[in-house]
Order: sequence, then structure tokens, then C-alpha cells
Amino acid sequence: MTAIVLCWLLSLAAASGPVELVIGGITVTAEVADEPAERRQGLMGRTALPKNHGMVFVYPDEDIRTFWMKNTPLPLSIAFLDRLGRVVQIAKLKPHDTRSVSSEVPAMYALEMTAGWFEAHSVTIGQPVAGLPTQPR
Repeated sequence: MTAIVLCWLLSLAAASGPVELVIGGITVTAEVADEPAERRQGLMGRTALPKNHGMVFVYPDEDIRTFWMKNTPLPLSIAFLDRLGRVVQIAKLKPHDTRSVSSEVPAMYALEMTAGWFEAHSVTIGQPVAGLPTQPR
């Protein structure tokens, strides 16, 4: 394998790893879902998440974002974030619910955490999230 191909493969592997986000002084480890297939899969099938662990969905632009919980047994909360990484809405997601939950305003990111995480950490509308990936792959 050539060095160029090896470097390219390593950069892809690094890009798909989790990121460390900071919200309200708390560090969160977030898996990154920045490709359409990853965003469709989300946290489906998961029954638990480690403490302060979630998934950040990254989009190429701001738009109304819609989520559902089909095949997701884990109760979650979701924070929709604008292009600057500010929380614009927080919603609760019920396990296996096929009804859609949409952002009320355009969002570029969505952060899913275990149910009640945002409330337990006093996360509020307008609060910034640091460390977000800047572009989808």
C-alpha cells in the first residue's frame, strides 16, 4: 500500500471517531453522524450509553431537522443547534416512537443524549456547545 493511500485511510478513520464537546462546563464524548447513512442509523438498537456520551448529527447547512425513534429502545433527549453551535431547542424523544420531532427553527447540528441529560445539567436555549465538527465528510 502506498504512503498516500495509507495517509488517506488514516484520515478517514480519524474523521469518523468521536469528538469531545463542552456544554455548560461538562465534557461530552459524542459519536459523529455526518454522512446520510450514519444520520439515518443514529442510535437505533442501542439500549444504553455511557455517562456523558451521545451522538452529534452534523449537516451541511441549516434547515428544519426531523427525528424519530423507530427501532431505538433508549429514551433520549435532543438539542438542536444552529450553525454557530448555540442550542435553539431541546426536546424529549420516546423509545420506539415513530412520530416525528422537528426543530422549530433551522438547525445545523443535533445532539442526542440520554433522556433528561440536558435538564440535569441545566442546559438552556442560547447556550453554546464547543468542539463541534465544522463540516460533514
